[in-house]
Amino acid sequence: MSDIYKKVNIDKQGYRTQGADPMEEMKNYEPFEVDQRMTAHSNYYAGRMGSRFYITLRDKQKILGARCPKCNKVLWPPRSTCGVCFSALTETVEIGPLGTVDSFTVVTYNEPVQPRKAPFIYVIVKLDGADTGMAHFLDEVEFDRVHIGMRVQPVFAKERKGNILDIRYFKPL
Repeated sequence: MSDIYKKVNIDKQGYRTQGADPMEEMKNYEPFEVDQRMTAHSNYYAGRMGSRFYITLRDKQKILGARCPKCNKVLWPPRSTCGVCFSALTETVEIGPLGTVDSFTVVTYNEPVQPRKAPFIYVIVKLDGADTGMAHFLDEVEFDRVHIGMRVQPVFAKERKGNILDIRYFKPL
């Protein structure tokens, strides 16, 4: 019989000592759950296209999309690879600022990851000149008045920081 099947010895830190039976170690530990919440604040590079998008949004209050040279789709927010045909994207074009609600939901509960307290409305806005939409807030409208096809415009933050919340929300025309 191999030495690995000899009697198990577990040290004070809970590790098995050399020659311990690996199945014996499994019998000594009951599974347990850890209830915890983690918050991780970080900075990241938004990439070439993302940086161009956020700087233009912050400094000029203009919204950019990325035009695909192969399939001619305009994607919002801009990215480096076309999600339709997987071509490399390098050209940005100004889109919007007006757009259309493609979908929406009313959020009635609070989550720590949300940048505002409930209740609020999330919409998918497809800006004029874009082929894709993006999620954002809709304000200045009663919840029961929101509908798919509603025309909207952005409301820009007074103090812009170079993130998507430089558009505070969209509102109906």
